Amino acid sequence: MKKRILVVDDDSMNLMRTKMVLSKEYQVVLAESGGEALNKMKNIRVDMVLLDIDMPGMNGIETFERMKNFATDIPVIFLTASGLEEDVVSAIRLGAVNYLKKPFRPQELMKRVAQEFEKQ
Repeated sequence: MKKRILVVDDDSMNLMRTKMVLSKEYQVVLAESGGEALNKMKNIRVDMVLLDIDMPGMNGIETFERMKNFATDIPVIFLTASGLEEDVVSAIRLGAVNYLKKPFRPQELMKRVAQEFEKQ
């Protein structure tokens, strides 16, 4: 069975692009907000989360903090267009396994995802 990855981003173009890259190897579930992501995670099993940091309403950091209340063992890779070092540092401190700066190259995304699944 394919691993399932939840991709969370408020930009629908980013969601579609990421899904196109990942869907060759993985089952991909999309969410356009932190709240939608949390609801989906309560109803379906996911093996990894790719999470945008800068989203309106509940940002990626807050979403990650809430996720940890019920999904502590799911690896999270942050996706960020922000070059802000403090965002990345915050994410890693909270327990994110990796991060990727947007726009990313498809092969780089596949490589990072595969590396995390190999660790499990």
